[in-house]
Amino acid sequence: MTVTSWNALADAALAGQVLDRDAARAVLTAPDAELLEQLAAAYRVRRHHWGNRVRLHFLLNAQSGLCPEDCNYCSQSKVSTADIEQYPMLAQERILAAAGRASDLKAGTFCLVISGRAPGERVFEKVLDAVREIRARHSLKICVCLGLLSEDHTRRLAEAGVETVNHNLNTSERHYDAICTTHTFADRVATVRNVQAASIKTCSGGIVGMGESDDDIIDLALTLREMDVRSVPVNFLIPIPGTPLEMTQQLDPRRCLRVLSLFRFMLPSQEIRIAGGREVHLRSLQPLGLYPANSMFVGDYLTTPGQAPGADFAMIRDMGFVLETPDGAPWDGDSADALAPTLSWAQPDATGVTGPSVGRS
Repeated sequence: MTVTSWNALADAALAGQVLDRDAARAVLTAPDAELLEQLAAAYRVRRHHWGNRVRLHFLLNAQSGLCPEDCNYCSQSKVSTADIEQYPMLAQERILAAAGRASDLKAGTFCLVISGRAPGERVFEKVLDAVREIRARHSLKICVCLGLLSEDHTRRLAEAGVETVNHNLNTSERHYDAICTTHTFADRVATVRNVQAASIKTCSGGIVGMGESDDDIIDLALTLREMDVRSVPVNFLIPIPGTPLEMTQQLDPRRCLRVLSLFRFMLPSQEIRIAGGREVHLRSLQPLGLYPANSMFVGDYLTTPGQAPGADFAMIRDMGFVLETPDGAPWDGDSADALAPTLSWAQPDATGVTGPSVGRS
């Protein structure tokens, strides 16, 4: 394509038009020489909807491992032999300490994650108690990722004050059986629908690099658009030793940037979040990911470490972006410029010792 053509894609996205499949494939297969023009076009769309703000999310794995599902990408699944820390639901004081850390790091959203197929009643009540206490202490928005959820689950989460529920579709319906057999793509769609029925914001995205085709990536984006998912995390597979996908290697920084651009063209007004794997696969090109994406995690992920927050704040500052408050406005006080030199990463682990976080990739 030419620069004019990339701008035409941006114009179409801003007009609310859906990219046809040929145009979507062209985004993913564009030559390296056109990458900067492609990113500039994606940034036009991002800037229209999100300005120069960056929304930060903080992730806590509140229950790790021992999952009965067989998701091939996951270090906590029953088919994984990965060397990870396994522990039951963290005590509330540990969760509250992590929420305090999220607030200190200017994260707008605190994401509480537990491993497993679906929450049992005892664990679910602990989640609800933690949500209520966090809301009483902090202005953070709260997102939870708890596995498959019923309508009763999502209703009670809404009553407790949860703003967002994450449940990734992960890949296309066609490719789903290749990565998981203990539940179906339809099961995941049903959970997202239950979240929407409870009037909770939907957060659902995918994992790129699991052997899927370009059409699988396009189909995932189309499904998320059709379901009107508002927050879309884009993960890049970290092939963790001990998982069935440990030998899968199909990503490089330029491929990741094209995927992010595609999601921006296909989902123009949605929050697009650079999630797991950005440090591993974007590497020195991480800052360019903020041209199509307007959101990212700060700190560690689940079973894999992230970049130090100070480096993230420096990256945001150097790109000319500003942090976003939980209500969506730019921060008036501390800026990325002020925070960058002073913050280092430390999060309580399952024992309460300060150190890297643990959980699922």
